[in-house]
Amino acid sequence: MTVVAPRHHTAGPTPVPDETVRTRIGFRQLLAATRGHRKSIAIALVLTLVGAGLGLVQPLVAMRTIETVTGGGAISWLLVLLAVMFVAEAVVDTFGRYWLERSGESVVLGLRLRLIDRLLRLPMRVYDRHRVGDLLSRTTSDTTLLRDAIAYDLVDMSSGIFIVVGGLAAMVWLDPLLFLIVAVVVGGIGGVTLFVLSGIRSATESAQDNLGRMSAELERALTAIRTVRAMRAEDREKDRIGACARTSYEQNLRSARLDSISGPAVTLSAHGSLIVVLVVGGARVANGHLTLAELVAFLLYVSYIAMPAAGLFELVATLQKGLAALQRVHDVVELPVETDRPGPRRGPVTTTGPTDAPRPALELRDVWFSYQPDRPVLRGVSFTVPHHGHVALVGGSGAGKSTIFALVERFYDPDRGTILLDGHDLHADLTIAQARARIGLVEQTSPILHGSLRENIAYAVPDAPEDQIHRVLAMTNLTGLVDRLPDGLETQVGEHGGMISGGERQRLAMARALLPRPGLLLLDEPTAHLDAVNEAAFARTIEQVSTECALLVIAHRGTTVRLSDTVVALDGGRVTAIGPYEEVAQEIPIFRDPSA
Repeated sequence: MTVVAPRHHTAGPTPVPDETVRTRIGFRQLLAATRGHRKSIAIALVLTLVGAGLGLVQPLVAMRTIETVTGGGAISWLLVLLAVMFVAEAVVDTFGRYWLERSGESVVLGLRLRLIDRLLRLPMRVYDRHRVGDLLSRTTSDTTLLRDAIAYDLVDMSSGIFIVVGGLAAMVWLDPLLFLIVAVVVGGIGGVTLFVLSGIRSATESAQDNLGRMSAELERALTAIRTVRAMRAEDREKDRIGACARTSYEQNLRSARLDSISGPAVTLSAHGSLIVVLVVGGARVANGHLTLAELVAFLLYVSYIAMPAAGLFELVATLQKGLAALQRVHDVVELPVETDRPGPRRGPVTTTGPTDAPRPALELRDVWFSYQPDRPVLRGVSFTVPHHGHVALVGGSGAGKSTIFALVERFYDPDRGTILLDGHDLHADLTIAQARARIGLVEQTSPILHGSLRENIAYAVPDAPEDQIHRVLAMTNLTGLVDRLPDGLETQVGEHGGMISGGERQRLAMARALLPRPGLLLLDEPTAHLDAVNEAAFARTIEQVSTECALLVIAHRGTTVRLSDTVVALDGGRVTAIGPYEEVAQEIPIFRDPSA
């Protein structure tokens, strides 16, 4: 007799929490990103400042040399001192640059490792909302931009400020009036340049966003390249991906237009200040207000600080690009991660039968869930899977079958209700790792990772002994395949398992799930890619597997459903019938056709 599950109240689920509000990134966060690498950056900075200090002293030594020559004194020791200072500056700069490169690579490595760890631990809801290709681009191109801003720009800015301030101080000491004239020329042009460069960050951030979208679209097309080719959609995909590339190109051009202003502006200010110094300084020498040696030293300081000053203007542009990259990286770092600890209890765990009765392998009690607020996908679902039992979940598309699997695997948490695994509250009594260690999952798409057969089968247990691997090979009817291959278990399966057939991928995924000896095995339409011969072999596999663990199977084929002990029918997120196939078949629309 068919057991019809009761229909529960229809109150809506608890609201889905919003993602973290976006924090606007500034210079302080850029400095914070150097945490853990500051000692190495400090070494590079000290070496750079020492080299800059040696350079700042050289014009004064040159001035002293001219004064000594004019006075008829010996200058050999001054020439030797200048040569030593030139060599010392070059050596110190060499070591400083090396430490700078080392610091930059350390920073980007740390960021990438942090991002990789973060991307692998995001809640499933986050993956649902973000494009994979865009997330990947933040780990690659954005961290490279950020490396330049953190390692090079911060150090170059510090050393540039040191050189410019030191040079300006020496210029003030030599001739305050001449310095004031130069400051007016350089300051006026520099102020206009800084104003123009203020739009670089927004242009760069927009360009990087579109580059991320381009990566996401390209990843989408390449993942389904066979479908793209079969549907003759190459041109449409090219246009879709190309649109993102063109938008990124346009934003990069906008950034380049703004950035290109700084070079000519700095050149103008440097050349203009030199001309002013020559004209005004020459007049002051003629009037006796300045000596020739002091004018030469002043000119040397103008030329010496010209490059660092130009660098400071350019650093404003590159720092804006770095802040744009840090904004995108920070947005990922701030995303919540899956927390491996028990959650709050969602209701009292009480026994529903005799206290000495065996606890089922899996039990769902009045489970509600929705992906979006006020749109429940599951509405009070309740059923059990006994130990060594074989339960089939059936129902039309959107009935909630895959959602049940996602909840049991702790990819999502139910809005209301309780899920028990071997009598333990799946969310309140077990961590995510503990729960997943007891559950095996075989997806309908059967994802196969690039690598060898052995690496795929032993993915959950990398150090699995040989006899255990051959045990699951035998259970999944893969022994013959391995024996036929020239490299056996070391055979490479290709990208996404493209070197083996669909049925072999399905059985390989089953072997991978069975190796850790789970107490519960979830199978999502396991016969979808099997021919008649392999489907018969699958029936024998199911019989063997059920002696080791409980089975919960999403099934559409009648032949698959008939293998089960119990059928749970779903419709619109509710359980409509529970019982053996013969009793439930007429309650299930997809099986009312005798040919199903």
